[in-house]
Amino acid sequence: MACLLRSPPSVSAATSLSTREPSGTASRVSTVLRCSRRVVADDGREGATDDFHSTLRALNSTGSRRSRGTEVKDGDVVLEIGPGTGSLTNVLINSGATVIAIEKDPRMATLVRDRFEGVDRPDGEILQEDFTKCHVSSHVSQLLESKKSTGGGVKHAKVVANVPFNISTEIIKRLLPLGDIFSDVVLLLQDETAFRLVDSQLRTSEYRAINIFVNFFSDAEYRFKVDRTNFFPPVVMFKLKRPTDYPEVASVKDFFSMVNSAFNGKRKMLRKSLQHLRTPSEIEEALSDAGLPVTARPEELSLEDFVRLHNSLARAHD
Repeated sequence: MACLLRSPPSVSAATSLSTREPSGTASRVSTVLRCSRRVVADDGREGATDDFHSTLRALNSTGSRRSRGTEVKDGDVVLEIGPGTGSLTNVLINSGATVIAIEKDPRMATLVRDRFEGVDRPDGEILQEDFTKCHVSSHVSQLLESKKSTGGGVKHAKVVANVPFNISTEIIKRLLPLGDIFSDVVLLLQDETAFRLVDSQLRTSEYRAINIFVNFFSDAEYRFKVDRTNFFPPVVMFKLKRPTDYPEVASVKDFFSMVNSAFNGKRKMLRKSLQHLRTPSEIEEALSDAGLPVTARPEELSLEDFVRLHNSLARAHD
């Protein structure tokens, strides 16, 4: 699927990445996606690539460990959040994917539309919307249904995003419960944020309610970190669970209400922080029934522990 891809006339790919977000997007996602289709440059020369492809080749040459990840192939549907000037969009389109790109900035959305005007990207869209407020499920579901009706075999879409720090948690909370629509979510995050999401251990200050949320809805993996001289952040890949694979809880809504309440009083014992849900004696009984000490604190409980505790409380209430 060779395409005529036009770079922005006055902004180089490297410059555009650094101006959008200091941590950039290119190398990390390109390595994870392992896209290798050829590109035809503006002057018609086959094999000419933009900065994104150059970074991909450089990273893949450092070893196979850095080229493992979700594969985007011909016919896939990919949601890209925050395309910027379209460097990653370029790679996705040339891998044969149908791309829905959501960009909040009107100027950047126009730039990406102009860059790919006339490019053969059937069914693809550049949407000028705020991802945190748009109906992403509707956009992607409609496209998946459309491809299914035309004989396409894609059941689930994939997500790629370079996530700003200030909305990273909000984006994660919106995406991970959508395992009926998405199979993989690949996010580029600040290093410390990535570690907090994936590697936080029990009984540490970094262990929080968001870790329970991530593990409930996905299998998360910290991929790797590129040298800081490249200004690229680490990649976290979330393999989303199908709804049928979620931990069995009496109520997902009530489960996370309990988890959030527990971590609101992180240093308190659960029999104190959850006493608005049950009496201290009922909570102690549920803790014992779940095989947990009555003095347990939230930072000491794994996802499985919280599931057992929630179900014990639910049974006691029935």
